[in-house]
Amino acid sequence: MWVLMIEAGVALFLLLFIVWWTMFSGPKREDQDHEEPPKE
Repeated sequence: MWVLMIEAGVALFLLLFIVWWTMFSGPKREDQDHEEPPKE
């Protein structure tokens, strides 16, 4: 029973971490991708 509880906790943590990572890292990458190099 302990193993199932630990496994469920780890899976929940990974899910929340992946959702948090994608929410807060997405907009910054888009801004950098759309930047154009300065024209001379």
